[in-house]
Amino acid sequence: MRFQHSSEIWRDFPELVPGVLFADGITPEASVDDRVAEFGAVARARLETSPEGELPEVRAWRRAFARMGLKPTQYRCASESLLRRFRKEGALPRIHPLIDLCNAVSLAFAIPVAVFDVAQVTDRLEVRHARGDETYVTFSGETEHPAPGEVIFADGAGRAHARRWTNRQSGLSAVRDMTRSVLIVAEALHESGPADVEKLVSALTGELGALWPVDPKPAILSASSPRFDF
Repeated sequence: MRFQHSSEIWRDFPELVPGVLFADGITPEASVDDRVAEFGAVARARLETSPEGELPEVRAWRRAFARMGLKPTQYRCASESLLRRFRKEGALPRIHPLIDLCNAVSLAFAIPVAVFDVAQVTDRLEVRHARGDETYVTFSGETEHPAPGEVIFADGAGRAHARRWTNRQSGLSAVRDMTRSVLIVAEALHESGPADVEKLVSALTGELGALWPVDPKPAILSASSPRFDF
């Protein structure tokens, strides 16, 4: 199985910095409360000095959404949506230990972090422009078809596992209690993205190795080395 961004994505967004991580052996029993609290404290401190919409990580994604023809305040990247809810409610709902951890890391770094159950992905996962015939399953079970040209995470069976790039993941490959193997993808577009994504991936690699019996496989991708095999 492999993960990559299409050449068109690299052409249109040369500032892109993707960090990826594969782990096999995830279980729902891990306790992540302390780690979630620590990463949440980092996010809370940042939000005390600047609203999420003014963070450089979020501003870069807003510019990208505008370039894709999307209204940035209508369709927000995942990290902005999490930060917005965290600022208003003071905490995020608990879903699964791995998702709770990744959401907390996303809050702290203000960078979108997607987690896919690879058992639900066919052959490959590529961030590319939709053809218009792909299928996307919502969390409520409804089926949608992304419009041609929309940036999606597509697998080899023509299923979209995320819509509008970092806006909304599919319910099909969402992490559940039976999930064991996952692909984690973090993507940044801001100026200090290379250093920040490296720190994020390093932090997640350490956390996963400490909390689960896994040997995480991380990588930082680039236009010259865009493919991750796992």
